[in-house]
Amino acid sequence: MIESGGFFERRIIALERLEHPERLDRLQTWVQTVLPAPLIDLQPASADASFRRYFRARTSAGSFIVMDAPPSHEDCTPFLHVARLFRAAGANTPEIVAENLAEGFLLLSDFGDTTYLAALETDPDSADRLYRDANATLIKIQSASRADHLPPYDAELLSRELRLFPDWYLTRHLGLSLGAAQENVLNTAFNTILANNLAQPRVYVHRDWHSRNLMLTAAGNPGVLDFQDAVYGPITYDLASIYKDAYIRWDEQQVLDWLVRYWQDARQAGLPVNADFGEFYRDFEWMGVQRHIKVLGIFARLCHRDGKTGYLKDMPLVMDYLRKACARYNGLGDFLRLLDSLEGKAVEVGYTF
Repeated sequence: MIESGGFFERRIIALERLEHPERLDRLQTWVQTVLPAPLIDLQPASADASFRRYFRARTSAGSFIVMDAPPSHEDCTPFLHVARLFRAAGANTPEIVAENLAEGFLLLSDFGDTTYLAALETDPDSADRLYRDANATLIKIQSASRADHLPPYDAELLSRELRLFPDWYLTRHLGLSLGAAQENVLNTAFNTILANNLAQPRVYVHRDWHSRNLMLTAAGNPGVLDFQDAVYGPITYDLASIYKDAYIRWDEQQVLDWLVRYWQDARQAGLPVNADFGEFYRDFEWMGVQRHIKVLGIFARLCHRDGKTGYLKDMPLVMDYLRKACARYNGLGDFLRLLDSLEGKAVEVGYTF
């Protein structure tokens, strides 16, 4: 997940440059040897939720993005593999202009500064066009899926993500410890959620398919970023990412419209979506529950471990998504009541399917 640029972020990057000037010197020296034209300047572009950071290299031949991924913390190999895999499927991923895996430097084509989120905030009327473009690209990626090309999004990984919630959100962020009965409710809910997730058809999963990682581009929209953690897993996961986006909310009727359009196009493309839209939508909701639980844990970890407090403002929307889904489906009621008891909120009457 990419944090948008700002004064605070640029200041952090500037401090990092002072702390590790020799790495920045090596990066700048390498960049000058691989650019197609002389370097005019090198400026911070954005920071990642990991140890990666990005710079924009301006030249007379245009601008390029330089990824700095320290090998002691990051491995560029998955990024390169998925970039080429998704690009071969027809997605607009950055072109790999040059690479230096020993140092952890990549030179990439530049999609510019306009994320879907920025474009939608400026021009909300563009939403239908942008999301239809995103659906079309997602279907291309999913249609290229092969079982052995990406790591499996299996029970172990899905469970590990769910455990971020008690470890970081409940214990570290809220300062709570669960009793035995509460732990049992949590574990039962997690097992029920996983049973649904693991029963879904599997395809390539971007894993962070949302408004901050999709870029508005003049051709081949959208530009696709932050795909290095892609896996082979549940078909509704990326739909839950974009249509229950932690950074922007759409009303449910609009989401249903986009989902129906995706579902129709996916069926026409031969993807293994459920033939019953109601069942497909239920899978989408349950996949969203897994993701919301994980994201709350991740945002808490980013805040308390990494000092990235900006994500705290996005927690209420994610929790709202989670509560609404839990209120709708049999099997999640006890978990919703646990959330209510932990946060001291009254239970809201929901409905079930």
